[in-house]
Amino acid sequence: MKIGVMGGTFDPIHNGHLIGAEYIRTSLNLDKLIFVPSGVHPFKDNKDISESRKRTDMISLAIDSNEYFEISFIEINRVGITYTIDTIMKIKEEYRDDEIYFIIGSDILFEINKWKNFEELICLCKFILLYRPGKEEESIDNKIKELNLLYGVKFEKVNSPLIEISSTEIRNRVRNRLSIKYLVPELVEDYILEHNLYNRENIDG
Repeated sequence: MKIGVMGGTFDPIHNGHLIGAEYIRTSLNLDKLIFVPSGVHPFKDNKDISESRKRTDMISLAIDSNEYFEISFIEINRVGITYTIDTIMKIKEEYRDDEIYFIIGSDILFEINKWKNFEELICLCKFILLYRPGKEEESIDNKIKELNLLYGVKFEKVNSPLIEISSTEIRNRVRNRLSIKYLVPELVEDYILEHNLYNRENIDG
């Protein structure tokens, strides 16, 4: 099988995540796409991230109608700092004979070779680059060529529709009592309101 892996904080998961994931799945004919919400992230301030159960609840609600989407609790259940190499190794144990595709955005492309055990990681999985064609396309292509030259790593490029939605924007809109309708699936919107997420008095989620 061809299995995509999409990691992230997903605080909250939004329609941009879902549309990008579905574009990737259909463009590359993936058999399955696994959402992996992050545990303790090595490069982020974790104190402002909502508790894992609420983030995973929202992902489960968001992907329930898509038979090709799954959620993994690998990083959530891991004790200590979460590194991509550990996640991919664990997924590879379960899907030993399958092709694993790790999905990244163009922003990550420029720092990926600094990740822990990067040269080992590229032996375990392939990479999908979700990007928006535009003014940075030349610098992205140059970085891809550089990484290929230095490490022999290749990237499958998938064009993403221009959807300017971010989890940060959604959290800010909730705190300012603004509508988030159509930014997230309806079930996720209901969950956020029901659990009073992202309000100033409940800023830690």
